[in-house]
Amino acid sequence: MVTSGQKGKPGAGSSAAVILDVTDVHAAGEIGAERILVVIPTLNEAIAILPCLKSLQRDPVLRDPGRCTVVVVDGGSEDDTVAIVQSYAETAPCAIHVLHNPDRIQSAGINLAVAEFGTGFDLLLRCDAHAIYPNDYATALRTALRADDDRASVVVAMDSEGRTDFGKAAAWVVDTPLGSGGAAHRGGTRSGYVDHGHHAMMDLQWFRKVGGYDPSFSHNEDAELDWRLSQAGARIWLAGEVRLGYVMRDTAAALWRQYLNYGAGRAATLQKHQMRPRLRQMVPVVNLILCALALLLAPVWPWVLLWPGVYLGAILAVTALACLQLGAVGLWSGVALVVMHMGWATGVLRSAVRYGLRNGQNPSGATQRDGG
Repeated sequence: MVTSGQKGKPGAGSSAAVILDVTDVHAAGEIGAERILVVIPTLNEAIAILPCLKSLQRDPVLRDPGRCTVVVVDGGSEDDTVAIVQSYAETAPCAIHVLHNPDRIQSAGINLAVAEFGTGFDLLLRCDAHAIYPNDYATALRTALRADDDRASVVVAMDSEGRTDFGKAAAWVVDTPLGSGGAAHRGGTRSGYVDHGHHAMMDLQWFRKVGGYDPSFSHNEDAELDWRLSQAGARIWLAGEVRLGYVMRDTAAALWRQYLNYGAGRAATLQKHQMRPRLRQMVPVVNLILCALALLLAPVWPWVLLWPGVYLGAILAVTALACLQLGAVGLWSGVALVVMHMGWATGVLRSAVRYGLRNGQNPSGATQRDGG
C-alpha cells in the first residue's frame, strides 16, 4: 500500500512545527501491543532505497500491517527515488507512505512524519536509506529499549562497507581510532549507556516530550536531540549486539561534503547548548590549524614542517596497514582519512566563524531556538 503527499498541516503550514502533544501516545505494553512508525528520510537515494526497504521487511514485526507503518519522507529527489518506493509499496506487506518534505532536511522531515502519521504509535524507528538492516532489527531494538524503564532511546553500532574501491577503503578506516576518534558506535561491540550514538529506536512519548528534532539542524540533529533527552532525565542505551551495515560515500568529493556538514552540525550543537567539546572532537581542528600555520611559516622557519610531517607519517602508516588487509584498495584509505579529518575540521571552523559574526551582531547571544 502506498500513499503520497500530506494529510494535513502540522501547525503553521511547516514541518518546522515543534511536536509537543503527548495525548496520542499509548502506554507501553506487551511487545505485541506496541506499534512502530518507521521513518526513512531520502533525497536522491535511487541506488540505496530499495535494498534498505527490502532489508527492513525481513523483520516479522515490520511486515505486520497491524504493528508497522513506513513513511519515506522525501526532500525533493530529482532521481527515481519516489517512483521506486511507490512501485515497491504496491506489493509490500505493510503500509508505505511517501511524504513530501518541503524543508528538505532530515530533522524537519522526521518531525513532519511523526506529526502526520504518528497518532496511535508507540515507537519511532529512524532508518537511513544508506543502511542495510539485520533480519530482527526492530525486534531486537524493542527488546533492548524495554529492558529498563529509564531508557528513552536505543542506538546502535555501525559496521561500515563500501561499493567502490574508495568507499571500501573509507569503510575500513572510519572504524579505526584515527577514523572515528574512538566513538563507541563506530564498529564497537560493547553495550552500555552512552551520551550519543547512531539513532535507531525511540519511545515516541519521550520524542514528543523534548520537542522532537530541532528543524534548524541539517546535520548532527541526532546528537543535539540526545543532549536534550539526557537533560530531561532520559537515558540512551547502545545495543552493541545489534549490528547495522552502513554504506560509505562512493567518492572523495561526496565524503568531503558529508564530513564538512558533520563538523558544522557538531559545532552548532556545541554553540547552541554552550557545551565543551571533547578532546577527540577538537584534535582534527587543532591539526588543521597547525598544518595551515606550518605551511604559511615554512619559508621563514622550515622546522615548523615537523608537524605536517608527523601527520603525513601517521597517514602513510594507516595506508600501509590498510594495504596489508585490503590489498591495493587500501591505498585509498589515507586519502579518505585526510578527507574526513580536514572536512570535519573545516566545517567546525566555518560554523564557529559564522556563530561569532552572528553573536557580534546579537549581543544577547541568542542564536537558534531551543527545541526543548
